[in-house]
Amino acid sequence: GPPPPPGAGGGGVGGSLADDEDDGLSLPTSGSDEYRPFARRLPEFKFWLSSTKGLLSSIAMTFFSVFDVPVFWPILLLYFVTLFFFTMKRQVMHMVKHRYVPISWGKVKSKMAGREKYGGGMQGQRRND
Repeated sequence: GPPPPPGAGGGGVGGSLADDEDDGLSLPTSGSDEYRPFARRLPEFKFWLSSTKGLLSSIAMTFFSVFDVPVFWPILLLYFVTLFFFTMKRQVMHMVKHRYVPISWGKVKSKMAGREKYGGGMQGQRRND
C-alpha cells in the first residue's frame, strides 16, 4: 500500500521523527530564531555591587548602638540549621534530578577503571639525573 503521510507515526523500527518528544532544544530554523548565548540570571557586576553594599552597610552599622540588638543564641542556631537544611535539600534534589552522585563509594566501577589500556604514560622510562 501507499506509505503513511508524514507525521503519521508508521513505518520503521522506531516510528517517525514526529513521534519523538520535543524537548525545546533545536537549531534555529528561521531568521527570528537566532542563536542567543547563555544569559546569567544574576550578572557578575550586580552580584559584586550588592555584596559590596551589604558589606559596607554592615560595617557602618557596627558604629551605632541602635543596631546593637541582643540575640538569644539558641534561636540563632535554630535559624541557621533551618536555612542549611532547606538549602541542602534543594541542592540534593537538583543533583538527584540530574543523576549526579558526588560520593564515589556508591558508584559502579568498571574493572579497568584508572588503569592505562595500552601501558601508556611514562611506563618503562628512565630518569636522567
